[in-house]
Amino acid sequence: MKILDFFRKIFTPRSRRKAQEGEWERLVNARDSVDFEQEEERSRYVTDCLEQIAEASKELEMLQGEYGRVTAYLTDLEELEALPEQEMESLEITARKLQSMEREYEDFTQRKNRMDDALYYQLKNRESELEEGIKKIRDTEHYGTLVKQDLQRLDGERHAYEYRKNELHGIMENLRGMAVIFLTALVICMILLAVLQFAFEMQTQIGYFIAVLAAALALTVLAVKYMDADREMDRVLRDARRLVKLQNKVKIRYVNNRNLLDYYYIKYDVDSGKKLEKRYHQYLEEKEQRKQFAETEARREYYHKQLLTQLGRYHIQYPDQLSSNVSVILDHREQVERRHELILRRQSLRKQMEYNNTVAEEAKQEIRDIVAAYPRYAAEITEMVDRYDGGYRR
Repeated sequence: MKILDFFRKIFTPRSRRKAQEGEWERLVNARDSVDFEQEEERSRYVTDCLEQIAEASKELEMLQGEYGRVTAYLTDLEELEALPEQEMESLEITARKLQSMEREYEDFTQRKNRMDDALYYQLKNRESELEEGIKKIRDTEHYGTLVKQDLQRLDGERHAYEYRKNELHGIMENLRGMAVIFLTALVICMILLAVLQFAFEMQTQIGYFIAVLAAALALTVLAVKYMDADREMDRVLRDARRLVKLQNKVKIRYVNNRNLLDYYYIKYDVDSGKKLEKRYHQYLEEKEQRKQFAETEARREYYHKQLLTQLGRYHIQYPDQLSSNVSVILDHREQVERRHELILRRQSLRKQMEYNNTVAEEAKQEIRDIVAAYPRYAAEITEMVDRYDGGYRR
């Protein structure tokens, strides 16, 4: 199967795969295939809407926290730019001293195969979260592969159900046509036998018996086949509705997973978990080598603490972010680049939040539409909504 998937991926046009993935983002409204007069189907459909709301709300809660932190980083940059000239000069003096120690430190590290300083400090700033970040990216990539495989399988099943439904419809139409033919043939035989009996005074009782028996057997066989096809049609339609609900859930997970993976790639400036893991191991080796420069590192730390103390006097929510990268204080271009990165991260988060808000609002609107379309069940649906944990609030 893996070999077949590999060749299928190679020979499937990229535009077609992109269109297919775009289709996975859109939820399917299966209300038309639900019989709301049936309590079980009605309850399942409303519960499915509530589950969509709950899952989207859970994602939103996580995204809002991260969005708040990224927004705070941007606010810190604005606060830095708004400092009075005298205070900014004092801050720059300390920042330049720290930058000088950083350069002295770099002189020790001018050796072959050393890690780029920008990458080193980028990783150093996130050292505490790198292992977790690698695990998150690896897990997200693996989960995304599984979800994509599930969507491909569900998409294939949906096409199979559509094909079988059309096939059963054709069979039932053919059976009805054959029944008409047999009944027509029976009537003709009866007329012919009646003509032979009354016009030519022939003994046709056996003919009547044989004709009726043959027609009865044929119609019985057709009826049994028709009922079998009808039962299978009901099963196919029921399974197709179940599959649509399952697809909706998997699509939400697929989009959230893909957006989350894009966010991780932006956050860690990589395009795969393997690349981040490789960088992390290089960083660990580099860190071990730099331990020999303890004296220079100690002086650098002194000015770093002094800078933190100065930043602590202002309304800086995350001074570590600035003190760990003094070029943001001294170089306006660096500030612009840092702001651009944070804006991209916030846009990625906003995209995920908008998607989950849309999912929740569409599910809420679906419930409102059901209540409006079936007011006699309004009390029952409202009670379901009130009982559902973390669900819909009108």
